[in-house]
Amino acid sequence: MQIDVISDTVCPWCYIGKRRLGRALAARPELDVSVRWRPYQLDPTIPPGGVDRKEYLLAKFGPGERPKAMAAAIKEAGSEEGIDFAFDKIMKSPNTLNSHRLIRWAASAGVQDRVVDALFRRYFTQGEDIGDIEVLIDVARECWMDTDLVRELMTGDADADLVRREDNLARRIGVEGVPAYIIADKYLLLGAQDPEVILRAIDKALEKVAEDGA
Repeated sequence: MQIDVISDTVCPWCYIGKRRLGRALAARPELDVSVRWRPYQLDPTIPPGGVDRKEYLLAKFGPGERPKAMAAAIKEAGSEEGIDFAFDKIMKSPNTLNSHRLIRWAASAGVQDRVVDALFRRYFTQGEDIGDIEVLIDVARECWMDTDLVRELMTGDADADLVRREDNLARRIGVEGVPAYIIADKYLLLGAQDPEVILRAIDKALEKVAEDGA
């Protein structure tokens, strides 16, 4: 069974959702599941060089306590999943197109899940700029990808249109926020749901697969 996870690399709930999905699958080791990561850009209008994070959040949410309250809720949820969000270390809100290109290439190298995890960790716990090509190449190196090939691809626009096309497809099927999970092409689950909810969705998808095959 395949689970397509639609996410963005600067979405903290996607990081939390990744951990929760991992716990769900660990609870059901008998399931034969392949996880594939799909792109979604929460804000594709951010310029390639990124923008100052404080200014970006101020423009998006306005002044007041709302951003602090949101960050506190995320940090609390993250701590339950073993994630130590360090929002104070993040200086820049990047354009995530290139990070999604790297994730796409990582699938061919068989290290997609590892690359996704590295991108989340570097951005949310180390404050690295994952819009920076050198950072992305270092992620590729960490995950045993061919860094010469990655650098060559990054200097051009290889697969950029394919990433945008997948993003648009997600929106057309009703995804307006991430994470979202497409389970066995039968069931769409929205949000960073608890493991129990994910497992119920998997069971419903399996029932649908069985019905369609009957």
